[in-house]
Amino acid sequence: MSRFEAEKWTRETEHMSFANNLKAIMQEQKLSQTDVSNLTGIGKPSLSQYLSGRHLPYQNRIVEIADALGVPPWRLTAKNPDAECEPPPPPSHQKVTIEEAARRLGKSKQFIRVALQNGVAPFGFATKGSGNTYDYHISPKLLNDYIGES
Repeated sequence: MSRFEAEKWTRETEHMSFANNLKAIMQEQKLSQTDVSNLTGIGKPSLSQYLSGRHLPYQNRIVEIADALGVPPWRLTAKNPDAECEPPPPPSHQKVTIEEAARRLGKSKQFIRVALQNGVAPFGFATKGSGNTYDYHISPKLLNDYIGES
C-alpha cells in the first residue's frame, strides 16, 4: 500500500468511525437529524455530510456536538467506543500538552500521539486537522484519574 493509499484509508476510517459513533448515539438517545441540528445549531446539510462519512468535523465542532449530546468527545472519535471503559465526566477546558502527558506517564511523545489518534487513550482524543496534522486534547482530570492521582 502506498503512503497516499494508507493516508486515504486512515482518513476514510476516521470519517466512518465518527459517522458510525454519531449514528449510534443518536439511536441510543432516539434523536433524529433534525433534533441534533436543533441541539447543536449545526445545519442539517453539514450533519448529513458528517453522518455519511464524507466530512469529519474539526475538533471544536466535535466537542460542541459531544456537549450537546451529553457524551464525552472520545465517544464520537473512538474507533471502537464500546470496547473503552467508561471514563469519568467530560474533560475540563484546561489543556495538558503531549510533552507533559508523556512525562507523567513515562512514555514517549509519539506513544501518546498514536494512542490519542487511535482512540485508545481514555484521557483524551485526537482529530485530523488539515493535511497530515492532528489536533490533540488531553483532559487534566481524566489523565489524573488514569494515573491514579487526584
